[in-house]
Formats: sequence, structure tokens, C-alpha cells
Amino acid sequence: MMAAPSALHDATVASNGTLVRRLCVLAWRYRLHCLQVLLIQLVLLTMGMVGLTLTGVGIDYIKHWVDGTPLGTNRWQPDLPAQWLPWQVLGLLAGLILGLAIGRAFLNYTYAVSINRLVQQRLVVDLRGEVYDKLQRLSFRFFDANTTSSIITRVTSDAQSVRMFVDQVLIQGVIMVISLTIYLIYMVNLSVSLTLACLATTPLLAVLSAWHTRRTQPEYAQNRTLVETMLQTLVEGIQGIAVTKGLGREAEARVRFNAANDAVLTQQEIIFWRVSLFSPAIGFLTRINMMVLLGYGGWLVMQGRLPLGTGLMVFAGLLEQFSGQVNTIATIVNSAQQSLIGARRVFEILDAPVEVKNAAEPVRRPKLRGDVLFENVSFAYDGPAAVLRGIDLQVRAGECVAILGATGSGKSALMSLVPRFFDPTAGRVLIDGIDARQLDLDDLRRNIGLVFQESFLFSNTIAANIAFGHPEATRSQIERAARIAAAHDFIMELPMGYDTILGESGNSLSGGQRQRLAIARAVLLEPPILLLDDPTAAIDSETEHEIFSALDQAIAGRTTFIVAHRLSTLRRADFIIVLAAGRIVQRGTHEQLMREPGPYLQVASLQLVDNRELQQLGLAGGAW
Repeated sequence: MMAAPSALHDATVASNGTLVRRLCVLAWRYRLHCLQVLLIQLVLLTMGMVGLTLTGVGIDYIKHWVDGTPLGTNRWQPDLPAQWLPWQVLGLLAGLILGLAIGRAFLNYTYAVSINRLVQQRLVVDLRGEVYDKLQRLSFRFFDANTTSSIITRVTSDAQSVRMFVDQVLIQGVIMVISLTIYLIYMVNLSVSLTLACLATTPLLAVLSAWHTRRTQPEYAQNRTLVETMLQTLVEGIQGIAVTKGLGREAEARVRFNAANDAVLTQQEIIFWRVSLFSPAIGFLTRINMMVLLGYGGWLVMQGRLPLGTGLMVFAGLLEQFSGQVNTIATIVNSAQQSLIGARRVFEILDAPVEVKNAAEPVRRPKLRGDVLFENVSFAYDGPAAVLRGIDLQVRAGECVAILGATGSGKSALMSLVPRFFDPTAGRVLIDGIDARQLDLDDLRRNIGLVFQESFLFSNTIAANIAFGHPEATRSQIERAARIAAAHDFIMELPMGYDTILGESGNSLSGGQRQRLAIARAVLLEPPILLLDDPTAAIDSETEHEIFSALDQAIAGRTTFIVAHRLSTLRRADFIIVLAAGRIVQRGTHEQLMREPGPYLQVASLQLVDNRELQQLGLAGGAW
């Protein structure tokens, strides 16, 4: 039982090692920019040491003129003309130090611009684009398994975590190693014994950093989960605001969100507490080095074994810089923990399998006839439970088939196999005699018009929403599609007509209006195949009559699958299939099924009774 945590830890370490390698490969794409940043830092480092040396020379020179102390013989000390007056020497040194300061200020500005261009304007933007591109190619199964807030978090804040790795871990880590190496070489050149004495506590830093990493990594992972839960609560609260207000549950909604928000705060306080202990511990160890420097280094100066300016003062500056770089270990370690957690979540999207994709050599069919054949098709979303079982169905080009069935019978799943939102787990779907999996995916979907049960509209103009699948459409083509969908009249009543900009998801329109725009969007494509998933569910009977009167000409000559429950819709089909538990239990025309005992007759009888009752009340016209 004790071996399990160790094995889990080993797996985590291996996983982190893989992540680091992948992040380094990602950074390699921007190697020229990274090299530019590192070169700037190297120049800044060199200029800093030159300035420090010049300061030490000035101190030794002043001491020489004050008490006659001989000038040091350190190799880093420049040779000054013996005939120069003190004010000339000090003026030269001051001018050089000022020039270095101006140069360093300019290079620091250049570094800030370069690192911002690298990690903000290129890496993050490119990575988000890559993740979004992958999302476009993933199947609906991925979106069913992941919440909206989780996906948004991965594209936004988790992508920033990758930026953090490149900027605050990789680049800063390389800069720290280079800096520490150069400082160490310089300090050893000044005094080997003083260097060993002052850096005796350095091994403790590695031990402390490793301990801190093991303690904080699970906390950062849990924090991401809690933030995601909080965002999901927020998204659901906004999307469900009408239900919340309608049932008077505002107080409970506030309590639920505050609980999720407080959980994030509590977790962050634990992380902050541990980080707050780690940083001072690192600082304390580096301060011990300065104590050793004053004691042992001062003794070396008094013994004449080390110059004051170019020896002790320069060493003190180097040690201060060395300690400053060591102190960045705390920042690098914390950034590494956060960035690896975020990077893992980003790579989960990039590594997600693309279940529905083009064949190695897809068959190109820019224009299909519309023959659709299901051969012994079965399908399951996840696990062994099948949604469709042994479906055999032939729909010839130009035929209209209506699909009736209870909730969960597999109606939407059946239609989703035609545009390959999913692929069947058994059997095959043939279109024009070709397995749909062999057709070019873009060609296939451009030949299919879709109207979902709940239509989504973009925050754009009405014209742009109708022309979403056909951006090159002219205004006359857009208006023709809107007329077919019985949408033209209400569009013209809006302040800007077709140029009216819709709000989020088209919430400023009624459900029937949104559905009519979705039908117009599908009709505009003039596709050989139409998939209508209960398109009149949110439309009143009068509007339904207007739409289908117009759609009769659009459906004519096109292969049409329509999920429907109203007899007015079902009767328009060339034939009807009835699904139950994923199987076709009835098929035939309306007239045939009305003479056959079964589910269809039961549904139709209930609607006929309801219609007669409405007629008696004077609320419906025409008998079925």
C-alpha cells in the first residue's frame, strides 16, 4: 500500500518531463525571437559587470589618493594613464558608468518590447489559434464530455500558462543559469576561498526547491479545478437567469456561486501561504552569504590578500547579483507549477483524437445527387449502450422521409450520421452509393442543409447569419431564402432590416423568428440533402403553415430528413419511419400507418382528438 504514492509520483514526474520537452519544442518554433531576448540579456549582464568593475576601480583609486594604498592588480582592472589627474580619472569613470546606465535603460526597454512581442503577440495568439482550429475538427463527443467553461478556460487562461512557461520558466531559467555561471567564474577569479565560503548554503536551495515543488503541485492542480467549477456556476447562472428569476431562486443562486468562489479563495490562500514561506526561506539563505562575505571577506582585505574596491566591493556586488538570481528560483518554481498544470490541459485538447476526419484519399463530389442508404447501421455515443440498432433505410434522391419517435429513441442520432457528426459503430451510411467515410468531409457537409431543434444565431447582422454557410451570396439570394422561410416580413419590420445586428444567440428575437432565420440559412445553400430536426417545434400553427407552404418548393427535388411530431408535418413526407429504442418499428405513408395498429396510430389519434376538441371550441380550423 505504501508503494502506490511513489508510483503515482514517478508517473507525475515522467508526465512533467514529457510536458517540458513538448513546451521546449513549442518554444523552438520561436527560436530566433528567444535568441534575440537571450542576447539582449547577455549584453545587459556584461554591461552590469563592467559597471560594477568600474565602480570598484573608482573606490580603489579614491583610497589610493587618500591614504596612498597601492592600486590593485586584479586582471579585470583597466590600466589608467599615470599622468592623469584624479578629477580626470574619476570623471572618465563616472562618464563610462553613466553611459552604461543609459545603454542598459535602452536595452531593458528593447528586452521588454521583444519579450512582449514573443510571448503575447506571437506565441499566445498562435497557440490559441491552434487550439481553436483543433476544436473545429473535434467531434460532438468531445463537446458532450467537456463543459463550455472548461473549454473556454483552456483556450484563454491555460494558453497564458504556456506563455508563462516560455517567458518566466524557460527564458528566465536560461538567463539565470548563464548569469550564475558568469558570476561564479568572476567570483572564483577574485577569490576561490571566499567563493566557496559564501556559496556553502547553495545546496540547501536545491533541496528546498524540490520540497516546495512536491508540496505545491497538487494544490495548483486543485485550484484549476475549483476555478473551472466556479466559472461553470457563473455560466449556468447567466444562461439560466430566466429560470432563476421565474422561480424566485436568486438567493440560492448567490449562495451557490459564493460557495464556489469562496472555495477558490480558500485554495489560493493555502498556495499563497506556502509560497510566502518559500520566498523568505530562499532570501534568508542568500543573506547568510552576505554575512560570510563581511566576516571572511573583510579579514582578507585587512590581511592585504584582497583589494577593497576591485576585490571586496566588486565581490559584494557580484554576490548580490548572484543572490538576486538565486531568489528568482522561487518565482521560476511557482511559475513552472502553474504553467505545467495549464499546459497539460491545453495539450489535452491538442492531443484529443479527431474521430471524424477525411480518408487518406477522399472521394471528391462537389455536387451530390442525394441518394442515402443506411446498411445495418448501429451507433453508440459512449460505452456498450447502443442508441441505434440495425438500421436499414433507403431514401432516394428527392424523397422526403419523416422520423417519429419518443425522446431518446435515436431520431437526432440517426440524422447526425448523414453529415458525419459521428460515424456508425457498425454498418455504413452510403451517399450516392459511396460510403460517407470515403467522401471529402467538406464536400459532404456543403451538400447538406441543417436546421436544428434549437437554432443558434451569431452576434452579427441578420443578412450575415442567413449567409453564414454561403458568404458570397447576394442580397437578392438572401432575401429569396428569407421569403421561402417566411422570415422576410418580420425582418423588414426591424429598424435596420437585414442589417439589424442580433444580440447574443439572437435572444432579441422570438423562438419562431430564430427558427425561420435558421431555415433561411439552410435553404440558401440549395443543398441536395436537407436535415430538419423538428424545425416547427417552437412555431405556432399559423406560422408553421406559412413556412411549409413555402418550403414545399424547397423540399421538392431534395432528399429531406425531417424529425416531426405534428401530423401537419408528417403528412407532407413521402414516407414515415417510427423509431423505438433505436430500431425502426414502423414505416410507410401516413395513410398506410393510420390503418396499422402501432405507435403512429396512437400518436395520430391523440392529435386528432385534441384537434376536434379545439374545433368544438372554435380555436382550430380544418379537420385532419
